Amino acid sequence: MAEEFGFIGGVALLALYTMIVGYGFVIALRCRSHFGRLLGLGIVTNFSLYAFINTAMVMGLIPVVGVPLPLVSYGGTAMLAVMFGFGLLLNVGVHREARLDGGGEIHPD
Repeated sequence: MAEEFGFIGGVALLALYTMIVGYGFVIALRCRSHFGRLLGLGIVTNFSLYAFINTAMVMGLIPVVGVPLPLVSYGGTAMLAVMFGFGLLLNVGVHREARLDGGGEIHPD
């Protein structure tokens, strides 16, 4: 990315990733359901690890593994996992007020 857009483009991309991760944490932590909170935090952590590992690989800080840059690199299965995770995260955000009781019933409160 920085190859085409330079330093400003690379910093802007990292800022966008930081905003996505921050907004994902806000969505996850506002959820009243414990399961929704854990699901959201897991998805955001997975996304941030994808971004961190790819960025660290490109800078030469860690060994090269096959992790594509989320939402930028074409990665097939990784792109599918990120999109599926974002769908689940949006669902957690939509249903953040719902609580689950012990019997699996949803109470919208």
